[in-house]
Amino acid sequence: MRTASRMAMLGLAAAALLLAGCNHATEGIYQGWVEADLVFVGPDETGRVETLSVREGDAVTAGAPLFTLDADLQLADVQQNQATLANARQAFERAQHLLKTGAGTQKAFDDAQAALREIEARLNSAQTRLARRKVFSPGAGTIQQVYYRPGEMVSAARAVVSLLPPGNMKIRFFVPESELPKFSYGQTVRITCDGCADDIKARVSFIAKSAEFTPPVIYSLEERAKLVFLIEARTDTPEKLRVGQPVSVSKLPQEVAR
Repeated sequence: MRTASRMAMLGLAAAALLLAGCNHATEGIYQGWVEADLVFVGPDETGRVETLSVREGDAVTAGAPLFTLDADLQLADVQQNQATLANARQAFERAQHLLKTGAGTQKAFDDAQAALREIEARLNSAQTRLARRKVFSPGAGTIQQVYYRPGEMVSAARAVVSLLPPGNMKIRFFVPESELPKFSYGQTVRITCDGCADDIKARVSFIAKSAEFTPPVIYSLEERAKLVFLIEARTDTPEKLRVGQPVSVSKLPQEVAR
């Protein structure tokens, strides 16, 4: 699980456009875009995708099946450890009986007990690896992209699908240095865009500590005016927005924000 590189590239491209047109923004209205932190779901071990239970655009709940991988090697490992466990139990029971009758030693019993515990742990590990060949959704969200199809080989830790939980959507916009004091954490802002509902609101969740700029920094009054700060806001109605969508952000009157 990691942030989508494609989303990051989209964000950088949007940021460049916004920075370039920053000085032309309407007073009190800031241009931004919708971005998302995708959750990448992949296998623990290399394998071949056997089944795929979702398609791009599907809404899934937490625990819903996503895909399965071939499990021949993991199943064989479980069976081998089960056979070894049966032998280890017999050896342990024999050492225990001999110790009780005085025909065995404490060391032989301790060794048999240690061997039994070790194989039990190995079997538990093998069973866990086998179970993880079936992969389930870590949370509710929408499938954004499918990277591997049935029959294709996927490496360990490579994503087979990407998931977008509703809470992982955010609005990013830039504010000039002189207007930064107008914003605070938790503040409500209005979000508007072409074809969007007119009641979208979001709350400021992040304000950058450092400025960003288009030209090299030259500390003059003219260049300071070009410094901008990134602000992020999250909405309770992410279903009304789309990733990559350009939006306009404006402050709400204090009485309306409440």
